[in-house]
Amino acid sequence: MSISSACSTIALSKFIQALPKAELHVHIEGTLEPELLFALAQRNKITLPYSSVQALRKAYAFDDLQSFLDLYYAGAAVLLTENDFYDMTMAYLHRAHADGVIHAEIMFDPQTHTERGVAIATVFAGIARALREMRKATGMSSYLLLSFLRHLSEAAAFATLESALPLRDTYQDLWIGIGLDSAEDGNPPEKFTRVFARCKELGFRLVAHAGEEGPASYVTSALDQLRVERIDHGVRSEEDPALMQRLIQQQIPLTVCPLSNVKLKVVTDLSQHNLAHFLRAGVLVTINSDDPAYFGGYIADNYLACAQALNLSNDELVTLARNSIQASFLPSDRKYTLLHSVQA
Repeated sequence: MSISSACSTIALSKFIQALPKAELHVHIEGTLEPELLFALAQRNKITLPYSSVQALRKAYAFDDLQSFLDLYYAGAAVLLTENDFYDMTMAYLHRAHADGVIHAEIMFDPQTHTERGVAIATVFAGIARALREMRKATGMSSYLLLSFLRHLSEAAAFATLESALPLRDTYQDLWIGIGLDSAEDGNPPEKFTRVFARCKELGFRLVAHAGEEGPASYVTSALDQLRVERIDHGVRSEEDPALMQRLIQQQIPLTVCPLSNVKLKVVTDLSQHNLAHFLRAGVLVTINSDDPAYFGGYIADNYLACAQALNLSNDELVTLARNSIQASFLPSDRKYTLLHSVQA
C-alpha cells in the first residue's frame, strides 16, 4: 500500500467512526473474543479443546453457516454467570461506542444457555446491567431482541417465551423485540408462525433472519407468515424482482452483514456483494457486524471494507448511517434527533 493510499484509508476510517450510526444486527454471543473466551473458561474451570488463543483463531475458517454455528455454540459454553454475560456485553459496547454506534439493537439466544442449565434470569441480568451502565455513562441507547433458535422446535420457542415473560416488567426499557436466527436450511419461517403471532399479540417488535443461506421465498414468508417488520440479511431478495419492488416501495429494512457474508461464503468476494446494488436501487439497507468476533470485523470495519470494495461515496456512507437509524425501533422523536446529528 502506498503512503497516499494509507493516508486515504486512515481519513476514511476516521470519517466512518465519526458517523453516528445504529447497529441493528449483532448477536451478543458472537462478540465473544477468543481472549475473553479463554479468560472466562479459566474463571469457570472449563477445559477448551484449543491450546491457545491463536489455535482458536485458526479454527475460524468456515465452510458454511453450520460450520460456524458448531463453533459458536461450543464457545458459548463458557458463559455461566451473570458476570460472564456482563463482561461479554460490556466489551462489545466499548468497541461499538468507539466505532460511532449511538444505538444498538442486540440479539441474544437464551436457548443456547438454558439448555446448558443457565437460568434465563441470569442471561437477562448480565446483559441488561451492561447496557444500562453504558447508557448512563455515554448516552448510548440499546434494545434487546430475544431470538429463537430455528433449528429447535416451535414448542421450544413457546417454552422460552413463557419462561422469559415474567421478566418483562423488569426489563421493559430494554427488551422490546423478538427475532429468529440459527440455521435457515430446512427451517423455513412458517415453522414459527404461531409463536410469532403470540409475540405480536404481546406487543413485541418482530424481526427474522431470512434470505442468507435460505432462498428469497424465505424473506417473503417471514414478511407474510411471521409479519416481521425487518429482515436480517435478506441478500438473496434480488432473486425475486417482485420482492425487490416490495422492499423498495414499502421501505422494509434489510440488516446486511457484509463481512459475515464473505466469511460464510454467501458471497465469494466482497467486491461481488449486492449491498451497493440494494442501496442504489432504493432499498432501506443497513450495514451491521453480525458475529464480529468470528467474522473479523466490527461495524466500522464493515463500513470501511464495503466503502473500499464497492466504491461507496461518502454521501452513500451517510445514507447507510441514516438508514440504520430510520430502520431502528427507536421512537420517532429520538430518530429525528439522531438523523439530524448524522446530517450535521
